[in-house]
Amino acid sequence: QVQLVDSGGCSVQAGGSLRLSCAASGFIFDAYCMAWFSQAPGDERQEVAIIDIMVRSTTYADAVKGRFTVSRDNAKNTLYLQMNSLKPEDTAVYSCAAAIRCDWFRDHGYWGPGTQVTVSS
Repeated sequence: QVQLVDSGGCSVQAGGSLRLSCAASGFIFDAYCMAWFSQAPGDERQEVAIIDIMVRSTTYADAVKGRFTVSRDNAKNTLYLQMNSLKPEDTAVYSCAAAIRCDWFRDHGYWGPGTQVTVSS
């Protein structure tokens, strides 16, 4: 069974840091592009960070560049998102996703259930 389990979200104060993790199983992890998405209440789901199969490239939303770092450990089938200098506007549910191609997440991706990140001032 294909499964993505994301975790690590909690409530923190502005300026703090968190590290989200996504444990993958049931598919060939190192054959898939991986990504993190966020969704705040009332908003559409947004791309946060994407990392390709062999870590040849990473892509970040403008709002998180310089603060967030996406990484993956293919040997452990795990995706990470290091979140530093957190801001209240980062508050959202963060979900990991997997897709054969890095532009196929929305229609052909697998999704984790999401983990809540709340940043207070």
